[in-house]
Amino acid sequence: MPEGVLVDAHLLREWRLPEPGSDKEERGRLLVVAGSRTTPGAGMLSAEAALRVGAGKVRLLTAAACAPTIAVAVPELMVTGLAEDADGNIDAGEADQVVDCAGDSHAILLGPGFSDPDGAADLVERIAPRLEGTVVIDALASAYVTQDPERVADLAATVVLTVNPGELARCLGADEDDVQADLVTHTVELARRTSAVVLCGGPTKVVAHGDDLWRVEAGNVGLGTAGSGDVQAGLVTGLVGRGADPAQAAVWGAFLHATVGDRLAARIGPVGYLARELAGEVPPLLAELAQRSERHD
Repeated sequence: MPEGVLVDAHLLREWRLPEPGSDKEERGRLLVVAGSRTTPGAGMLSAEAALRVGAGKVRLLTAAACAPTIAVAVPELMVTGLAEDADGNIDAGEADQVVDCAGDSHAILLGPGFSDPDGAADLVERIAPRLEGTVVIDALASAYVTQDPERVADLAATVVLTVNPGELARCLGADEDDVQADLVTHTVELARRTSAVVLCGGPTKVVAHGDDLWRVEAGNVGLGTAGSGDVQAGLVTGLVGRGADPAQAAVWGAFLHATVGDRLAARIGPVGYLARELAGEVPPLLAELAQRSERHD
C-alpha cells in the first residue's frame, strides 16, 4: 500500500484554495446539524470553524434546549432549535425540517455532538438520500455508514467522511487495534467501499479518495481533546462552502487543524490547550499560506 502524498505548505501553495470573494453569498451557505442537550458546544465549535476559514453564512440546527443560548453566544449564526427525543438528542422525526433547511446550502455537516449511535443512524438515514451537493458526515453520524458502507456510493450527494480510528473501525467492522496499526489501508478501503472522501485522524492524518491518497504528519497529542474533531469537521465544511473541491477541502482542513494544534502546543504547552482555541488560529495561517503563494507566482 503506498504511503500517499505528504501534505505540507509547499503542496498547498501549489493547490490554492478558490478566492474567497468579497460578499458573504459568494463564500457559501452552510448548514450544520449538530449537538444535543448534553453536548451543546459541538455545533458552536464546528460552525465557528467554518466561519474562520471564510464561509459566508452558517445556519445551525441543534437541540431545542441549546438553541437560545447558542444564538446569543455566537451572534454570527442563524440558529434553529429542533425537537428532542427523551435523551435530549435531535429527534429523527425532524428529518423533513433538516432537508427543507438544506435546500439552498452549498454544504451540509451532519454529526458533531451526536451522542446516540442508533438515533444518529436513523436521523442520517432519513436525511442523506434526499440531499444534493456535498454532505460531510462526522463522528457518530458515521453510524449510518456502519450499517451499510456501500450504500453511501449510491447517494446523490458527494460525501466526505470525517472519522477517528475507532469510528473508522466500526464503519468497516474491523478491529480497532488493526486499524490503528495500518490506518492507510483501512482509510483507503472505506473510501473505496463508499466512493467518498475519507479523512481519518490519528497520529498521522490520512485522506483518501479514489486512487488519491494524502497524509498529514503535523499535529500533536494535544489535539486529542474534547471538541477537536468538531473543529476539524467545521473547517472541512467551511472550505467546501467557499468553493473548494471536497478532496481539497479535506486535505486543507486536515493540515490546518494539525498545524494550528502545533502552534498552540508551542505557545501554551503540548497538552492543555482547548478545542475552542483552535479556530482562532486559522485565519493567520490561511493568510500566511496565501502570502507565500503570491511570492511563488
